[in-house]
Amino acid sequence: MAFARTCSVALVGVDGVVVEVQADLEPGVAAFTLVGLPDKALSEARDRVRAAVVNSGESWPQRKLTIGLSPASVPKSGSGFDLAVACAVLAAAERLPPPVIADLLIIGELGLDGRVRPVRGVLPSVLAAADAGYKRVVVAEQTAAEASLVPGISVLGVRSLRQLIAVLTDAPVPEEPPEAAIGGPDPLMSGLLLPGSAMRRTAADPRFGPDLGDVAGQYEARQALEIAAAGGHHLYLKGPPGAGKTMLAERLPGLLPPLTRTEALEVTAVHSVAGLLPPGRPLVDLPPYCAPHHSTTMPAIVGGGSGLPRPGAVSLAHRGVLFLDEAPEFPVRVLDALRQPLESGEVMIARSAGSMRLPANFLLCLAANPCPCGRYSRRGEGCDCTPAMVSRYQARLSGPLLDRVDLRVQVEPVTKVELLERDRFAERTAVVAERVRAARERAVQRFDGTPWRTNSQVPGHELRTRWRPEPSALTEVEREMDRGLLTARGLDRVLRVAWTVADLAARAAPGAAELRTALALRRGFPVGARLAEGKR
Repeated sequence: MAFARTCSVALVGVDGVVVEVQADLEPGVAAFTLVGLPDKALSEARDRVRAAVVNSGESWPQRKLTIGLSPASVPKSGSGFDLAVACAVLAAAERLPPPVIADLLIIGELGLDGRVRPVRGVLPSVLAAADAGYKRVVVAEQTAAEASLVPGISVLGVRSLRQLIAVLTDAPVPEEPPEAAIGGPDPLMSGLLLPGSAMRRTAADPRFGPDLGDVAGQYEARQALEIAAAGGHHLYLKGPPGAGKTMLAERLPGLLPPLTRTEALEVTAVHSVAGLLPPGRPLVDLPPYCAPHHSTTMPAIVGGGSGLPRPGAVSLAHRGVLFLDEAPEFPVRVLDALRQPLESGEVMIARSAGSMRLPANFLLCLAANPCPCGRYSRRGEGCDCTPAMVSRYQARLSGPLLDRVDLRVQVEPVTKVELLERDRFAERTAVVAERVRAARERAVQRFDGTPWRTNSQVPGHELRTRWRPEPSALTEVEREMDRGLLTARGLDRVLRVAWTVADLAARAAPGAAELRTALALRRGFPVGARLAEGKR
């Protein structure tokens, strides 16, 4: 009997589980048995690995072969175990030294010709390997840069099984021309990218992204965007078609500060599993922007799918912006499903194949027309909708959902003067982003020694006891609570917004003006004068 083992990784959501790949050769009729709860793609590894080994110039053992994937209770999916299985088989057949591969963690799909193809989820897989104490990993050459993002890990990127055998046996490494050299796009990259996502590719240079200075007018909405970015507050834009709601939302990610190293690794891990990493950019260091269509299903928004769940839009927008245009057109169940991640910053998904936690700490931006035809106003000019139609349309955004949205802005149509004349007061994204950065730094200094970094994360109890506004600043807010127009959660959110307004104005604590601004944004009325007052 001949035996060898090595290791690979099974992904459960965006978390990796180290799997031991064992190969056992015994005398008997030639057969290939794969055990350990594999899915269909992994079960087909029998044919891929056999062809890859033979086409790499090696002999396939004509004995009874059993491949075991341990722990057997963890579901295993995908083709990323191919390379580890091939190495274990060759080591059991004494073509490779078993001790050499025992300490390796190997990830990669094999083509029938022996080429190593990249797979999705390399970053979370290598992170799991590092947590388990592994120091050396083998991946496809195309994903070596992504794997190298994990500190303390030695990464070996190979193009083929032949190259890996040569490296492990100290033989001359054969030259393998890249597939792209044959002509046309690299077909090996097709395993990393999935078409049809709702992600917008962020320009590597922010100068070529959407700029806030391109938006005509909308001064109240501009300042609401600034407050949302500075404090991490959720935003609701309501106005007629063509007023600029989508333009404003698309410019919100540009106001957010770049991701820290830890945040970038979190976001990159999610996008790697989802197959959305841009070619040539193994690290996502800018806040993502996800804008799903209103016909998107519940699993696509929250996460899920057949078998083990996959990341949805709320996870793809982690540390960035989730924009729901035409929000009332989304199914009510989908909108209400956002309430949990809005509170906890993560989403828990349970399926028959298992349960998992996916990160979902995003900034929500909702946009909606005032009525089905979009022309409804307080004067009722040009609207053909009945009052019942207007009420039914607006009621699709439930009270519990809107209660979690801090900023509500009425986006009015742009006037002819604002649209045709050059706006000398329109600030560029870089100018506003600098104020946002300074405001966030003030918040970080204030919350030093606590787990919070933005005002939207601070519990209401702390704001009411530890970081109180100026004396007598809560008079109008208390009046709103007495009238039943403001809930306890609403009070906490008003205090958070007030602190953000104070940070933007470089004030030590929010006063009456900041509280009035926050309360006006909470109500969602046209508040131009009050916003200007709060800015002073």
